[in-house]
Amino acid sequence: MTASNPIDALIAEKGVLLADGATGTNLFNMGLASGEAPELWNESAPDKIVALHQNFVDAGADIILTNSFGGTRHRLKLHNAQDRVHELNKRAAEIARGVADKAGRKVIVAGSVGPTGELLVPLGAMTYDEAVDAFAEQLEGLKAGGAEVAWIETMSAPDEAKAAAEAAIRVGLPYTYTFSFDTAGRSMMGLAPKDVHDVVGGLPESAVAVGANCGVGASDILASLLDMSAAKPEATIIVKGNCGIPEFQGTDIVYSGTPELMSDYVRLAVDGGAKIVGGCCGTSFAHLAAMRKALDGHVKAQRPTVEAIVERIGPLRNKTADQSGAGEGEGRRERRRARA
Repeated sequence: MTASNPIDALIAEKGVLLADGATGTNLFNMGLASGEAPELWNESAPDKIVALHQNFVDAGADIILTNSFGGTRHRLKLHNAQDRVHELNKRAAEIARGVADKAGRKVIVAGSVGPTGELLVPLGAMTYDEAVDAFAEQLEGLKAGGAEVAWIETMSAPDEAKAAAEAAIRVGLPYTYTFSFDTAGRSMMGLAPKDVHDVVGGLPESAVAVGANCGVGASDILASLLDMSAAKPEATIIVKGNCGIPEFQGTDIVYSGTPELMSDYVRLAVDGGAKIVGGCCGTSFAHLAAMRKALDGHVKAQRPTVEAIVERIGPLRNKTADQSGAGEGEGRRERRRARA
C-alpha cells in the first residue's frame, strides 16, 4: 500500500506549490563538466548538492527534487556506476532530506526519476518488466534516503512512464509524472498533452499529479497546460518549464528567460489551471525567487488563451498538438515501422 502523499496536504494549505528550478544548469555553473554524471557528486561533492537545494529552499521552493535524474542502472552504466544504484540514490535523498528538515517550514523531498535512455520493445530491447525492475531499484534507494514522492519526469514514452509508476507503487511511494512535449506539441513518442491523464490506466493506484516539464520554452509548455487542464479540469497539474529559449553563445547554451518573464509564466500557469509550478533548464535561484514573489502576489485570473500567452511570453517554438494532429507524430511512424 502506497503511503499517503504530502502534496495534497500542502496544496490544501497553500493552494499552489512552487517546485524548484534547474539541476543540471546550476551544477554546470558550480563546475560540473560536460559528460560528467551529476549523481556521482552526491558522494564526491555533497557540499555542492547541499548548496543547490539550500539555494532553492532559500528562494522559496515548496518541493525540491533529488539529484538523481539519471539514477537507473542503465544511465549509471555509462559511468561504470551501475552497481551503485542504491547507494547513490539513497545519498541523493539524504542530502535533500537534510536541507528540507532544516527549512523551518514544510519542504517536500521528491525523488527525481528520469528516462532510462533505453527503448522498450518492440522499438528496443528492454521489456516492460525489466523497466519496472530498474526503476524500483532506483526508487528503493530514494525511499531509503528519505524521499517522500517519486517524481517521474521528462518522459516521452507512455509505457516507460507507466513502468516507473508501477515501480513507485511496488516500493510504496506516491508518484507524479511529467512528459516533455517537445515534438510538434507532443512527446517524442507521439503522446498529446490532453492524453497525459490516461498513461497509467489499469494500475492499482493513480498519480498524485501529472503534467509537463522541460520542452522548448515557456510559451509552449503553457499551451500544453491548456490542453491538459481542459481535458481534466479537476486534475492536479504540474508545469515545470524551461527558462525561456535555449540559445548558443559560442560553445555555451544560454537561456533567454528573465526573472520578469518567468514571473509572468507563473501567473499564466496558475490562471491556466496548474497547481504545481516550477522551472526546468536554465532556471536559476534568482529566477525562482522572482517566481515565488509572483506566486505569492497573484490572485488567479481569467484562463488565458494561446494568443494571450504568445502576447505576454513570446512566440511558440513548435506547433500545438492540435495543429500537428492532422499528420502522424514521429513516434507513431516509428511504431508503425516496427510492426511492419
